[in-house]
Amino acid sequence: MLAFGGCKKNEPSDDAKAAGKTTADFPQITADVFKPMDGGIELAPEEIMGRNTWNLWTGGNQYFWDRIARQGYGLIDLLKMLDSRNRGSRHANLGLVNEPGFRQAGDEDTKDSYGLYLDKRVEPEPPGVDPNVYGYSTGVLGFRLFPNPDFDDNAKKKWDAKRFYDDPDYYNDPSVIRPYRVGVSCGACHISYHPLHPPEDPENPKWENLASVIGNQYIREGAVFAPNVKSGRFFWEMLHAQPPGTSDTSRIATDHINNPGAINAIFNLDARLSIGSEEKISGGGVDTPYEGQVTKIVGGETRKVPHILKDGADSVGAFGATIRVYVNIGMFSQQWVSVQDPLIGLKPQSFVPLTFQKPFSVAKAQQNSVYWMATQERLENIKQFFRRLGPMHLEDAPGGADYITKDESVMNRGKTVFAESCASCHSSKQPPQGSTVDEKEWFRQEVLKPDFRDNNFLSNEVRYPVTDIKTNSARALGTNAVRGHVWDNFSSETYKDLKPVGVIECNKGTPYAFAFNAPDGGVGYYRPPSLISIWSSAPFFHNNALGKFTNDPSVNGRMDAFNDAAEKLMWPEKREGTIWRTSQECYVTLSEAYLPDLLKPLCQQKPGVRGKWLYIGPIPAGTPINLVANINPEFRNLKDLSHLRKLVHDFNLAFWNIKANGADATTELKRLVPDLLAASKCPDLVEDRGHYFGTSLPDDDKRALIEFLKTL
Repeated sequence: MLAFGGCKKNEPSDDAKAAGKTTADFPQITADVFKPMDGGIELAPEEIMGRNTWNLWTGGNQYFWDRIARQGYGLIDLLKMLDSRNRGSRHANLGLVNEPGFRQAGDEDTKDSYGLYLDKRVEPEPPGVDPNVYGYSTGVLGFRLFPNPDFDDNAKKKWDAKRFYDDPDYYNDPSVIRPYRVGVSCGACHISYHPLHPPEDPENPKWENLASVIGNQYIREGAVFAPNVKSGRFFWEMLHAQPPGTSDTSRIATDHINNPGAINAIFNLDARLSIGSEEKISGGGVDTPYEGQVTKIVGGETRKVPHILKDGADSVGAFGATIRVYVNIGMFSQQWVSVQDPLIGLKPQSFVPLTFQKPFSVAKAQQNSVYWMATQERLENIKQFFRRLGPMHLEDAPGGADYITKDESVMNRGKTVFAESCASCHSSKQPPQGSTVDEKEWFRQEVLKPDFRDNNFLSNEVRYPVTDIKTNSARALGTNAVRGHVWDNFSSETYKDLKPVGVIECNKGTPYAFAFNAPDGGVGYYRPPSLISIWSSAPFFHNNALGKFTNDPSVNGRMDAFNDAAEKLMWPEKREGTIWRTSQECYVTLSEAYLPDLLKPLCQQKPGVRGKWLYIGPIPAGTPINLVANINPEFRNLKDLSHLRKLVHDFNLAFWNIKANGADATTELKRLVPDLLAASKCPDLVEDRGHYFGTSLPDDDKRALIEFLKTL
């Protein structure tokens, strides 16, 4: 439903290149800006620069986030999200991490910030951080503030801070230029509270309470990135249902599947790289930066690569996966938005929602983006920093040992159960190739060794069909990395040639039971997640769907979440069969300001609502959100087009029947369910299903296994 306008015919370049800059204009920071973080570890100079890059570098994406604030249908506005009046509740309501050394801004503080409420620094700026390169601290870790070069005299005359906060007619106006641009670093989603050094008050952490790559398990992505979305809209329902601590990295660069995934920690990188698989790389993939030696073959090369992302789609190496994340969050958006629609929806001035993607070209980025090249130069230092990050064990947390059994026989039984039931997938230490020893016996001996945890990634990194894992398939079915799609250059030929996984059966025991053939091209697989420090990272599963969310980073809060998730993991009858549903009657709504002229006559002015809007609905309360969100608007042949046209016709007929004849919305929607499931890109609705391995064990074995899992 959303998109940017057309792109120039000539090859785009980023704003740094257009300004005549080079990578020399973007030096790395050598000062140890974050010294108290990450347990206060001593870092070498290159590791310091790597951490500074991770936590501060935006890669120029402030251009993208400013553009999307003005041209993204009034949904996304990071500058508004930074409203300092919310500083005291950012953890509770947004899951964001307040930067130490700031205070909440008052009315008197807005005079120097164009009327905006921005956190006020109360401690000195750290040395060595050039604001022209890295922006200014916002008071929220991971978000950087840059003066907007487009905020000229005309923009200043039109600027009204009060209306920016309060008046949808004003802040939804695409012509409004904001005084600042907001950039996003990787730290925005990955910096969070250190499990071994939890804060007394999550709203007021100290530097020593923070970790750079633990993964923010508390962030509420919808509230953070879409503060303008109001209750009563379908998009609000979709974002409101998204579990905390997840990020839908394919919402922007949309794959037309609502499939948020847990934000992972980064541990034991060396162990992970050591078990990489040899995969064939060709086409644009050979242009991606790589951290190892390649072997040239006919039609490309082979690389030893880790399988990054839940489905292992990032498969050209750790460097390639890292720099793709920077592109995904807006770097070199000048080319990025020219090859795909960044948000879900229609192309302006188009009668049909064509959303065919084209690959983002690494070669063109290397040629036309100074920010790409400056980021590429930083990858080795990021890697060196990651190499220093090891597990955070429960026994080392305050009071953590009290949560672990003292009964050695129970612990040893748990180790044996893990060896027999889990280690083949959840260990990077595997039987030597060609070994004649029974695999389970080998694992029994290995897991009992005192150093089993040491330098163990606790995953074998193998892709398994979702039909074997049986968890919700939405993330596995993401298509952004398949051949010809936006991240084509970042996936291997080996990934693209994976065999189809066959028929996926879903929603059993519900009115939405369905079976469908998974597409080919690489989709339909999951790799086993690492179990390192699993005690600290519940809820479980790739979508954070298994177990309760406590919003409590204390050791007790983490263990409360872990125990609930572990119970539901081992005793699936305790699961809730969660389907994300609308909480109230709602509409798909689009502001008149962003619509093509053809659709503007359909907009309405409702009492008490500022501005005119296009309303599509009503969608009744209790509707499965992904029944609507996952409709596939792409068509590759006349049969697909016919199905899509029929669905649109039936939708319009149902809505007309509701409005004109007073028909019941729920009844009308039920009639559409079969067609909605058939038109869905992923009709899999139950979020907490699957991974039934070990669920038939005796209860004593299950409890012993849980005790061992606490120690990983």
